[in-house]
Amino acid sequence: MLLVLVLFPTLLTAAPLKIVASFSILADMVRQVAGPYAEVISLVGPGGDAHTFDPSPADAAKLTGANLVIVNGLGLDGWIERLAASAEFKGKIVVASMDVSPRVVTGSDGGSGRLVFDPHAWQDPRNGGLYVRAIEFALKQANPANAADYTQAADRLATALEALDASTRARLAAIPPDKRKIITSHDAFGYFGRAYGVELLAPEGISTDQEPSARAVARLIDQIRARHIRAVFIENMANPRLIETIRRDTGVPDGGTLYSDALSSPDGPAPTYLAMLRYNIDKLLDAMKGN
Repeated sequence: MLLVLVLFPTLLTAAPLKIVASFSILADMVRQVAGPYAEVISLVGPGGDAHTFDPSPADAAKLTGANLVIVNGLGLDGWIERLAASAEFKGKIVVASMDVSPRVVTGSDGGSGRLVFDPHAWQDPRNGGLYVRAIEFALKQANPANAADYTQAADRLATALEALDASTRARLAAIPPDKRKIITSHDAFGYFGRAYGVELLAPEGISTDQEPSARAVARLIDQIRARHIRAVFIENMANPRLIETIRRDTGVPDGGTLYSDALSSPDGPAPTYLAMLRYNIDKLLDAMKGN
């Protein structure tokens, strides 16, 4: 028993941190870095939609006793402020995207002149690395005793993301630039497009609570026909009716399901952040080859 106390003093003397993450992708990143030293709760679970999430009193209760609340920021989970006030949360709220260079979305502010940011920064693996480091820093601040373990876990995930970024660039080099075009049900892959020189078109804007006009959908159908785009996808948390209408009117085949704002169930193809990126990239690159 004495030997165990010497080898694992932290595990025996410090209770795991209680951490609440706003949605499933972020919760997985936190789990990967925190390891056994934290209990992580996701407010919006696999398959859920953080854009349209409406917190309940039960969600407020999840913040009770939490050491940290970790959110995406960039306008995705603005409801967290209302929820934290309702729960009388006194802990620290960490914005995982704090070091990301945000993508500004034009024409989405309703003429107010306010800058609107694309919140889907995690779709660029390099940004994922920035999220990982922000999470690592927050965990070290909350529990310095386990700092070395947090760094080791963060290094491991960051290295995997760097390798995925390098392999994606190598694979894209074999696809001519004029074929690098895709259609998704909402504009969730802008950071991916910016990182890899891929043109993305979507009938919906950056949020799934925005309904596109009939004119916008008709314009998109014309673009698909004129550019011979064959890569058309639905996202796992989106309403499929709109994209099915576009497919019917253009004759474009089903490209499959992408995981944009939420992970899959544990037995699905995208149960973790890294698995989600790999799955999406495989789908997108294979489809672009057919354009």
